[in-house]
Amino acid sequence: MNKYLAAYGGTALVMIVLDLIWLGVIAKPMYQQGLGHLMAASPNVPVAVVFYLLFAAGLVIFAVAPHTAPHSWATTLTMAALFGFFTYATYDLTNWATLKDWPWKLSLVDMAWGTLVSTASAAGGKAALDWATRP
Repeated sequence: MNKYLAAYGGTALVMIVLDLIWLGVIAKPMYQQGLGHLMAASPNVPVAVVFYLLFAAGLVIFAVAPHTAPHSWATTLTMAALFGFFTYATYDLTNWATLKDWPWKLSLVDMAWGTLVSTASAAGGKAALDWATRP
């Protein structure tokens, strides 16, 4: 059980840190330009916390935990990249299909980001899992 808590903690920590940098600094102007009319003045923190808790759990369940062998890094990272791509694509493509004037370029960047941040987060989770199960 402790190894899964370590995997969850490592995954969540990397995801939160990278996403805060991405959303708060790097991509903030892009999101403001594309979605400024929809953006709240400040994020709904409780909802954001629930998102990060659930997304990290999804990464651990579908990408990190099934591949506990130390040599399974490639499989873990591949599954995490796919998880990130499919989850972010679901959000972005649904918005693009249903919302007027949705910025398609933002969708492409966001799907790439989802793939990258999921892969990096699962790497943090896999490293924590391997650390927790070392002899």
